[in-house]
Amino acid sequence: MNLITPAIKSAAENVKLCDMKSDVKGIPDKFELLGIQISAISMEKAVQQAMSWVAEGNRPHLITFTNVHMVTEAYRSPDFMERLRQMDMNCPDGMPLVWLGKMKGNSVSRVCGPEFMPAFCAASASKGYRHFFYGGREGVAEKVAAQLKKESPDLQIAGTFCPPFRELSAEEDLAIVRRINESGADIVWVCLGCPKQEYWISDHQSRLKAGLLLSVGMAFDTISKERQRAHPILRAIGLEWLYRVISEPRRMVGRYYRSNSLFLRLLVREFILGKRHN
Repeated sequence: MNLITPAIKSAAENVKLCDMKSDVKGIPDKFELLGIQISAISMEKAVQQAMSWVAEGNRPHLITFTNVHMVTEAYRSPDFMERLRQMDMNCPDGMPLVWLGKMKGNSVSRVCGPEFMPAFCAASASKGYRHFFYGGREGVAEKVAAQLKKESPDLQIAGTFCPPFRELSAEEDLAIVRRINESGADIVWVCLGCPKQEYWISDHQSRLKAGLLLSVGMAFDTISKERQRAHPILRAIGLEWLYRVISEPRRMVGRYYRSNSLFLRLLVREFILGKRHN
């Protein structure tokens, strides 16, 4: 599997042409969707913005890739809603979010974790930034690092860690924070599943020295080849969810039924009845 598709290669090459400190400043434009600020952004601009934050060398910036499931989870949980509001960039991962953003007059395209990771790594490899991969099943983080290194040979790997499938003790958590900081990581990629991964980057923002903390969902599984993605045509027309339902019916049917039906009800409430979610 070649991670660097023509579109990803184009985005990465365009980013390399820019002086990141001067070309991208501030934060990207946003549009509100059911109480969440979604970044009105393209893949290229998302990579540029993320690179600029690493170059600043300031506090860790938080990036997540928001889809319909996350929006409905935020509606159900005020605490999770607040965590998403704390993110520096909620990338629109999911065609419904892209379509709604365009309906609101924004220039926006889909930016999902499995495509953002290789694009960012390809663009940043020559900068010497160090990447840490946290999460996934046993051995998956190592496979992700190896695959991305294969695609971008200059990529610097700071380390990998697969946490156990339980809550870490305070001592264990302190140890992983120390391990990541001592690795010199500039970027920490986190794959723990939603909403655990978003809570993790939010909770660890003040304790880690890296410039970027990113929650990337299923990106680890797809990049490591543990899971296949839908055909690009299905992704483009917003039917990747259907592929996942067919591939994993026991896990995904209930989730998509609950999320999609609630999402539609919330859209009717906000766009037709004019009742906004605060």
